Amino acid sequence: MQTKFNEPIVTHIYTADPSAHVFDGKLYIYPSHDLDHDGPSNDNGDQYRMEDYRVLSMDGIGSEAIDHGEALHVRDVPWASSQMWAPDAAFKNGKYYLFFPARDHEHVFRIGVATSSSPSGPFRAEPNYIPGSFSIDPAVFVDDDGEAYLYFGGLWGGQLEKWQSGTYEAHRTEGPGTDQPAIGPYTAKLSEDMLSFAEHPRQIAVIDENGNPITAGDEERRYFEGPWVHKYNGLYYLSYSTGTTHQIVYAVSENPQGPFVYKGVILTPVIGWTTHHSIVEFDGKWYLFYHDSSLSEGINHKRCVKYTELHHNKDGTIRTIDPYPHQSAIKAEA
Repeated sequence: MQTKFNEPIVTHIYTADPSAHVFDGKLYIYPSHDLDHDGPSNDNGDQYRMEDYRVLSMDGIGSEAIDHGEALHVRDVPWASSQMWAPDAAFKNGKYYLFFPARDHEHVFRIGVATSSSPSGPFRAEPNYIPGSFSIDPAVFVDDDGEAYLYFGGLWGGQLEKWQSGTYEAHRTEGPGTDQPAIGPYTAKLSEDMLSFAEHPRQIAVIDENGNPITAGDEERRYFEGPWVHKYNGLYYLSYSTGTTHQIVYAVSENPQGPFVYKGVILTPVIGWTTHHSIVEFDGKWYLFYHDSSLSEGINHKRCVKYTELHHNKDGTIRTIDPYPHQSAIKAEA
């Protein structure tokens, strides 16, 4: 089956949170794998019971997406107990690294790493999570100089509010006041072997054009989850989900660790609650991979990965994408 823009790339399983990369001349997509169940839905994310990872690949844009099968299962991760949420992958040192969040045996989200000789896996997990890691949604960016950076963090089910003091506070649920700087994603350089942090994680500042921090009450622009970094014309682009307002937005910096200046919206809301994405260059063009719940007609934990072309304008800004251009055209003609 050929895949088209804004259509599910696979339909035999539910997939979400796609991290797309080009390895060996192919597109490899590392999604989370939604399970079909009837459990409760809440702000802790109990509806997202994912247990394993599958790797998908595409020979080119429009080609059939190949499912390479199970790449890693929670039963094979000694430190993890449940909820293998959104992963990412990277290539360095002649091997492939899979970074993933999961709850440890104390039900605290940590970030682990697994390795493979193949981009399609299977991956072998390290026995322990990355020391000093916490929360969810790891994204790896390997810069032109070979330095690798990990970005991570998510509110609510992602537990970032519980880490505001620097240590985990299980009963803390409130974030900053609405007029206070929003909690941002965290970043840290990775060690040369990609298995640990080379520095203490630091929070990234997202600011407006006047240098003022985006506040916690600014739900149209503030960080919620799903960080991603790509580089274009020498600038670093941090994109992320706003959560409650269901957008993918972006900010720009001259430094991979910020501060980042907010610029605008990349993707308007999709069917379903969550939005999670990646941005990748392939054969000279840029693409946005994302998910929605259209395959399950709106069930939030039964999602499907899609993609579409992304355009940088001449001034470096990104053109806003409508995930349902066909429906929009029909409405415009009506």
